[in-house]
Amino acid sequence: MAHRRQRPPADRPGTPYPEALAAFDERVRLIAPGHWDSPTPCADWTVRDLVNHLTGEQLWVPDLLMGATIAEVGGRYDGDVLGDDPVAAWNSAAEAARQAWEVPGATELTVHLSFADVSGQYYLDQLTTDLVVHAWDLAEGIGTRTRLPAGLVDFALGEIGGYGDLSGSGLFDPPLPVPSDAAPQTRLLALTGRRDGG
Repeated sequence: MAHRRQRPPADRPGTPYPEALAAFDERVRLIAPGHWDSPTPCADWTVRDLVNHLTGEQLWVPDLLMGATIAEVGGRYDGDVLGDDPVAAWNSAAEAARQAWEVPGATELTVHLSFADVSGQYYLDQLTTDLVVHAWDLAEGIGTRTRLPAGLVDFALGEIGGYGDLSGSGLFDPPLPVPSDAAPQTRLLALTGRRDGG
């Protein structure tokens, strides 16, 4: 996810990370054996690639919250982290990340990301937003449950609105035009170069 200006906690309600984790998890559990090689809205990513990406993101959480730098973690989570049982690998990584965020004071820690040292709150917001958008990608890839919970959409929309044009990161297509009265999920997806067909 791209870099955005850090905001004080008072600007928003609590970060719905557990709910975002659950939304992605719900869709992981709907993956049928024949889905793993299916394409997703993420260019060049299959369903397996997408789940691998989100699993890798959760694997980083305990290390980064313990103060490790990107260089110290190195290539530990590069490549395929799913192994022979992708769902079990996702479950293990998600649970470890969830527990790491439950440690009192986690959001007040300094986290060493690739582009800057940021607050734990910033990192949590970024992870949550990524989970929300990719939950839709996964649903599209497996053909089910593309309507996301309204609270998650509202949170991610508020976050992504602070990132600006994400296409410069190379991770997203340019934003798509949508009507000013478009639904929040449609506007959220359009900001990341996705077209909401749900």
